[in-house]
Amino acid sequence: MDEDLIEAIVEDAERLLAAAADPTRAPDMAAYLKTDMPFWGVKAKARDEVVRELRKAHRILDGDTYEGAVRALWAGARREDKYVAIRIARTHEKLITLDRLPLYEEMVREGAWWDLVDEIAVNLVGALVRAHPEQMLPVMDAWIEDDDMWIRRVAIIGQLKSKAATDEARLFAYCDACCEEREFFIRKAIGWALREYSRTSPEATREYLRSRKEVLSRLSFREGARLMKAKGTM
Repeated sequence: MDEDLIEAIVEDAERLLAAAADPTRAPDMAAYLKTDMPFWGVKAKARDEVVRELRKAHRILDGDTYEGAVRALWAGARREDKYVAIRIARTHEKLITLDRLPLYEEMVREGAWWDLVDEIAVNLVGALVRAHPEQMLPVMDAWIEDDDMWIRRVAIIGQLKSKAATDEARLFAYCDACCEEREFFIRKAIGWALREYSRTSPEATREYLRSRKEVLSRLSFREGARLMKAKGTM
């Protein structure tokens, strides 16, 4: 692990975020996300530029330094520090390996809100699901039964980018497993996952929705059917 590189990355990230900060925006950003965590007040495009600058200035070549840098950024005091940590993690695609799954799980459990969890789910855990389905799908089988609602949400939406490689049986089984939950973020996840899969397999998604109409929440059903209804096929 290159500790000097990690320290330099964190120092540069703080400097760049501070330079891009608009403190007048910070309270509204925190209010929107219903969090007490402070913000720098950095817009999304400016955060993207911060990440680009960090990537230009610093080369992370090994998994341990990658994990150390992500952890150090994640530990920052402001919300944007965590956003940058996630983006650094996802832009080093060759370093997204099975060895890093415990890191991503820890981030989900600590983040415990949609603005952090969803990108980890789709672009980090999801990347592992797409690259290593034989190893990862059994993990998702365990996660769908986890006591942590955010871990269950990851299992439901972890195949969002899998398209034709989606394990359809598992997707529908995960929706079945959680369909009676009252938690908004689970109901929304079910609808989101079904809506995305309807792009790849509208017939199977339509059949599933119709067969589960009485047990799915109205939110899950409406979101899952949204694209097909817009096309007049639902």
